[in-house]
Amino acid sequence: MQTVLLTCDRYTPLDVAAARMAERRCSSMLVIENGEAVGIWTEHDCLYLDFADPGALRQPIGELMSGAIAKIAEDTPVSEAVMRFTAENRHHFLVVGGDGAPLGVLSRSDAVLNQGLESYLRLREVHHAMSTTPLVLPGTLTLSELASRMRFSQSDAAVITQPGQPLGIITERDLVRFVAGHPGQATIGELATRPLLSVGPHDTLIHARDYLITHRVRHLAVVDKAEQVIGLLGFREMLDGNEQFYLEDLRQALDQRDRALSQSRFNLELAERVIDASLEGIIITDAQTQIEFVNPAFTHMTGYRPEEVIGYTPAVLSSGRHDADFYGRMWHSLQNNGYWRGEIWNRRKNGQLYLELLTITAIRDEAGETTNYAALFSDITHIRENEEQVRRLAYYDALTRLPNRRLLEDRMSLSMRHAHRQQRRLAVIFIDLDHFKQVNDSLGHAIGDELLLEVSQRLAGHMREDDTLARLGGDEFIALLPDLDEPGEATLIAGRLIGAISTPFKIDGHEFRVGCSLGISFYPDDAATIDDLMRNADAAMYRAKQEGRNTYRLFNSKTHVQENHHLAMESALRDTAETGDGLDVHYQPIFDTQSGELRGAEALLRWYNPHFGHVAPVDFIPVAERSGLILPLGRRLIRAVAAQQQHWLAAGRQVVPVAVNLSAKQFWQNDLATRLKTILSEHDLPAGLIDVELTESTLLDESQEATGILQALREVGCGVAIDDFGTGYSSLRYLQDLPVTTLKIDRSFIARMQTAHGSRAIVAAISGLAHELGLKVVAEGVEEASQLAALKQYPVHCVQGFHLGMPAPADVFAQQWLGAE
Repeated sequence: MQTVLLTCDRYTPLDVAAARMAERRCSSMLVIENGEAVGIWTEHDCLYLDFADPGALRQPIGELMSGAIAKIAEDTPVSEAVMRFTAENRHHFLVVGGDGAPLGVLSRSDAVLNQGLESYLRLREVHHAMSTTPLVLPGTLTLSELASRMRFSQSDAAVITQPGQPLGIITERDLVRFVAGHPGQATIGELATRPLLSVGPHDTLIHARDYLITHRVRHLAVVDKAEQVIGLLGFREMLDGNEQFYLEDLRQALDQRDRALSQSRFNLELAERVIDASLEGIIITDAQTQIEFVNPAFTHMTGYRPEEVIGYTPAVLSSGRHDADFYGRMWHSLQNNGYWRGEIWNRRKNGQLYLELLTITAIRDEAGETTNYAALFSDITHIRENEEQVRRLAYYDALTRLPNRRLLEDRMSLSMRHAHRQQRRLAVIFIDLDHFKQVNDSLGHAIGDELLLEVSQRLAGHMREDDTLARLGGDEFIALLPDLDEPGEATLIAGRLIGAISTPFKIDGHEFRVGCSLGISFYPDDAATIDDLMRNADAAMYRAKQEGRNTYRLFNSKTHVQENHHLAMESALRDTAETGDGLDVHYQPIFDTQSGELRGAEALLRWYNPHFGHVAPVDFIPVAERSGLILPLGRRLIRAVAAQQQHWLAAGRQVVPVAVNLSAKQFWQNDLATRLKTILSEHDLPAGLIDVELTESTLLDESQEATGILQALREVGCGVAIDDFGTGYSSLRYLQDLPVTTLKIDRSFIARMQTAHGSRAIVAAISGLAHELGLKVVAEGVEEASQLAALKQYPVHCVQGFHLGMPAPADVFAQQWLGAE
């Protein structure tokens, strides 16, 4: 505080008092009368003067002083004084002693300089405390206007701007000087103090305070990177900011304390709930191992209630199975490591033994002394009982109790090492049931499981004592036959196994038969590793299925190479089905038998692969059928034909219907007709330009269902031809029921017309039947002029074959048969 009081009486002229204040650089003057303070006049009071009237500045100070003097006791904490400055909106307090005698004057500046705000000022930046709306005035104003503006805005300083001049400032202290020596009509631009010192918004407040003290000023301008004034900073702002952040910090501290207390209570309650809900038994003892606490899981597992064990040691649970040495090792670990974990047998209250997994932890205080022990345990008796079952399940099939693949491979490894040492053979027989899926689908999986059980029993009953029968899964079994002298021993056993399965099964009132297909491979003749032996036996089994089922086949390396070739071809064909690379469509013309005019064409898919070269349809079509790739290939063929027809139409060609062959899988797709209709619409093709060809075997088994699909194709505008007619089990009934349009006589009958009377009779019968039914007849495979001449005596409408036209690429076909563009 200002301990040297500046005083005057009430009659002292104001300009004289102001001169004394300016000389002493004091911010206030105490007015004394008869030895008592009757008022105070401060720098802030200058804002209420009329500087336009020089006579007003010479009035007695008693007429302008503030009569109410705010007092504060000398022992008041500075922090409380700071709060009163803000709460009472005051700039000065008269500090009085215990007897009420004036001791000095405390200003805001004194509080900032003496409150000990260094920590706050170091942590905060200027923008936290600055006045964000500084009073900025033009230099053309008068002092009277300046005082009015400062009073109205409650500012203790104003930034003065004047063209061509740096920023200046006028403060309340400057106004005291102007009272002491009136500047006349000078503008505030002439009176402003320049240059206006400045700091940045991100400078620390401690830096700003030191700057104020060093340059003996009370205000600093806050400027941004563009040198624009964005705030004003003085002792007042620092003091107000300190209080604000003090309160904020206090609130944060209180909030943190409340949250910590709340979290502590929550954690305590949560810990209690967790302990109560824990499925593990918990025991807490004192340092002498006397039980102080047990949780509900302890009671559930041991049968002892808390009141029956608290105060006792855990020895009440002792089973008697462990000797003193066991417990000695336990306590040695506790004392040296602070914990022990292991399995221990204990006894329940009812006397029953149980095995528990126990963890004991020593709890120590800050001095490192053990105060408690905490034990957590769980009953693992059932776990140990189940481990043997788990181990069995790891090596045995759960349904049949036969060895599984893992145990089989272990035994195969031992047998192969033995066979290698003894220079003997062993055989692996891969067994797969025939038509097992039909049993599951028709009689249910429960019957299927019973069938597998009986199959395993029959197979095991026809094997040697040292043989191993294993189940791989589903309806697949493996027989391992060690110590063979000749391959014939394995084939003999294979025959017995097939005979055992061929006998009818009677399960739950159902009697039925199933067969089995077997594949046999030998060590070391066919393979030298477990995987190769099983893979080769599997390949031989598949060949047995392909060649009639219910039989066995020996692994044949030449056949295996061929199957690998087919597998590689399937892989390449799969890539082609995805990308379309290497596919091409050739067109074979179909002519009118009598006039020789072009009536249509058949689209034939061709495939070229960089590895396999040009692959004949007879080679890749069966692969596509077997692998399911016939569906994407068929869709590509239909779209290619539609696109070609669209191109020919756009080029002005005289297009004819093109027939596309459909496989059985394509035909039985539910959305076949919808797909065709969409393709025709996408390519803007009229009806009648794409026909389909089917084999009679596709339609024969389910002719009623086929009728709906064929009718939908006819509605789309597709003609329907039955290809290779006469080669299958033809049914004359379905011809009159199905909405087909054409019969195509198989090429085998055409080829033997000149040499076999039966072939001529068949051609006559088919063509005559079709004529009566109103169907068109097409003869395939016409390769000689004599065949064409012979066909003209029968009601055969159209012919196709190499004699009339070879299959050709689209451009060649169009050039030869569809006329010039």
